[in-house]
Amino acid sequence: MCGGKPCIAGTRIRVWDVAVLAQAGYSPDEVIEQFPHLGLSDVYAALSYYYDNRESIDEQAAADDELAKTLHAKFGPGPLEQKIGDAAKEAGRDGHR
Repeated sequence: MCGGKPCIAGTRIRVWDVAVLAQAGYSPDEVIEQFPHLGLSDVYAALSYYYDNRESIDEQAAADDELAKTLHAKFGPGPLEQKIGDAAKEAGRDGHR
């Protein structure tokens, strides 16, 4: 577990992270390209766990998304989002894209 969420043993990679990539069409080998310290058996174990527990993991992910939206609405953009926005504005003023 990592932050109360199921993770691949010995890592901080959540099962959800692997499942999202697989649902986006990534092959197991492509998932490993994103997380090079994982082995093929890790990817298959994560996917197996996800499909065995899909409903509860999807509910957790939806709750996390809702919390993020609530916090964003209450507090506005975070520091990184502000820096990205500032950089985009600056690039626009300079005529760069």
